[in-house]
Order: sequence, then C-alpha cells, then structure tokens
Amino acid sequence: MTEVHLVEHGPARIVRLPRTAGRALAALKVVDATPDPYEPELWRLKAGSKVGAMTLDVPGGETVRLRITPKLPIRRLFFLVGYSLDPGGWRDEDVDVAGHDELLPAIAHAVEQQTDRALRQGLLQGYRSTETTEFVVRGRIREADQIRSRFGVPFPVEIAYDEFSTDIAENRILRAAVERLLRVHGVPGAARTRLMHQRTRLAEVTPLGRGQPLPSWQPSRLNARYHRALRLAGLVLDNASVEHLPGGVRMNGFLFDMNTVFEDFVCAGLREALSAYGGHAALQARDVYLDEAELIRMRPDLVWYDDSGALLIVADAKYKLGKPHGYPDADLYQMLAYSTSLGLKDGHLVYAKGNAPHAGHVVKHSGITLHQHALDLDRPSSLLIGEIRALAARMVRPRSG
Repeated sequence: MTEVHLVEHGPARIVRLPRTAGRALAALKVVDATPDPYEPELWRLKAGSKVGAMTLDVPGGETVRLRITPKLPIRRLFFLVGYSLDPGGWRDEDVDVAGHDELLPAIAHAVEQQTDRALRQGLLQGYRSTETTEFVVRGRIREADQIRSRFGVPFPVEIAYDEFSTDIAENRILRAAVERLLRVHGVPGAARTRLMHQRTRLAEVTPLGRGQPLPSWQPSRLNARYHRALRLAGLVLDNASVEHLPGGVRMNGFLFDMNTVFEDFVCAGLREALSAYGGHAALQARDVYLDEAELIRMRPDLVWYDDSGALLIVADAKYKLGKPHGYPDADLYQMLAYSTSLGLKDGHLVYAKGNAPHAGHVVKHSGITLHQHALDLDRPSSLLIGEIRALAARMVRPRSG
C-alpha cells in the first residue's frame, strides 16, 4: 500500500506508483500527475484546489491512499461551506470538529454528532406517499394503472395512499450519509463505531439504492432539529464518489473543490448582504450572452437587479493564490466581457486574500472600471461577514450615489 499526503497548492512530491494508478490520477484531475519520462512508475504529484481523501484500488491488490490537506483550518472550511448553505443561521460553533486537522475525520465526527442530536428525541415521523399493488383497498385506486395492468380484473388493486412513518426523506438522507462515511477509508475507529450506532438507530429506514437520487426535503418547524444534520449529510453525499476507471481501477473518495467552496461562499454572502438594498440577486445567471445573436453564453457568478428589474451589478469570485505580478489578466478580460455585454460601467472580481488588489482599472475607450477586491479568509467569521457587507455597500454606492 502507498500513502501520499499533499497540501492544497503545496509543493510537488515525487512518488512511486503503479502505472495504472498514476494514469487514473491524471485522468481524474484530482491532482496534477505527471510521469517521469525515463522511469514510468515515478510520478510527480502536485495538489491544486481539491482537498480531502481518496483511495485507489488497483488490479493486483495494490492500494494507493491520497490525502490532500486544505490550507485553511478545517473549522474555517466548515464555516465557509455551512454559511453557503444557510447564510442566515450558520455560526462557527454549529459544528464540532473535535480538533481534527484532516477533512475526512472532521466531517465524520461532525456528521455523527449532528445525527446524534437530531435523533435524541427519536426518529422524525411524517407522511410518505406510497403507490403499490394490494388485495385490500386503502387510500385511492389508481384507475388508469388498474385498467392498463389488470384489464378489468378487480384484484389485486393498484392503490395510492399516505402513510405516517419514520421511512421519510429526512431519515433516508441521514442513513445514506452515515453509510457513505462508513465505506470511506480514513474515518477514525472511534468515529466509525459511533457512526455504526447511528446506522443501527436508522435500521428501519429504507436505504437508498446505488445511483438513486436523494429524496427532497423542505425545512420546516416540524423538522427543525434535523436541519444541521441534513445539511452536513448533503455535503457528504454531494462530495463523495465511487468511480470505476479504465484499467479496472476503483476510486472511492471524499473531496471538496476549494474553487467551488469560495465561489459559493462569496455568492451567498453577497446575495445576503445585497438583500438590504432591495432587488434580487441571480447566481450563475444563464441569460447572459456575449453576442447579439445570443450564441455565446456566459455565466457570471452573480448579477444583481434593483426593484425595477434593472441589472446593476456583476461579480465573479476567484479562489487563486497571490502571484508576484498580481492576479491573472485573463480574469480582467473575462470581467470586461461581462460588463460590456451587460451594459455596465463597473465589474467586480472578488479574490481570496493574496496580493493587494488594484482599486480599479479604467479600460481605455470604454468608460468601464474593473474592480478587484480581496477577502481575508483567516479573519474571524463575524469580521469576514462584515467584509462582505462592506464590499456589497461599495458595489451599490456608485449606482445609488
């Protein structure tokens, strides 16, 4: 077995790997994987923006375990992700990571703790719609299905009814997350034991089948004690994967893309802050085109409309390290295209703190100003949210003043 530990955007490492494993890593693009031209089992591995843990099972019995540690403290990473899900109510203290500095042990502990709190009063019950075939009529008869399937035979009967049960979406999601974590290597023994206990408590709940989509749920007063656990469970199920790769390699992993984490956090924070000024924000707007014929679609991270429906702000989030000569010019070109096509005089790029951003670039012959802003993710959460509110105010001020 080969174990590899990398750090997000950290130095590259030269590692001896089975060729099939190296090729699988290169194909997955989890890390930058390059073989040595003279010794094909030596691979240069460099982590980018993806963090977490994964296991590659290679034909022949060899196993490669890869850990990628984020540069941010785990607790801060959880805050960024949690705030994106629930800007109005997520706080640092909502998730206990038990001092873990690795992502997988931390999230396993957090999911188990939140599941335990959700289930302390017993499993939530609710109405579940069921369609089935029985010899006893209850609920309503599905007449169209009865005619199509039975050709006039009265029994058995195609029926539909609502059943008050613990076998509801909320409990099925919690069970799926617990079972998913139990299948991933790297969960500490103590956390694994507690997760097995939670699985026992959820044993009467129908498990989700392979490839089956998650059932939907809606936050309400009745399921309030489940909210934190369900949001963490969603993180597990959205970011965990099992894949069968060419060459018979099987990958089992749990990974976050820090680009997506930062983008989601910035967009959620700006949308929440801009709500104080009325109007509404659209994330990943789909109706933005570069050309008159509307053939070249663009996807700015956030656009904001005032109460009259006029589009006044466009912003893009960029999780990139500071570089000696500043941020990439390509980001400015992209924002110029957004601003020009939307008819705006200001465009905003928001970075994780690196180099000090330029206050604004005025583009020649256009009257457009491209603003670059930086957020300090190392600041306490209350101050970080304050930064976003101040940023929203700066974005609005040229238009309202």
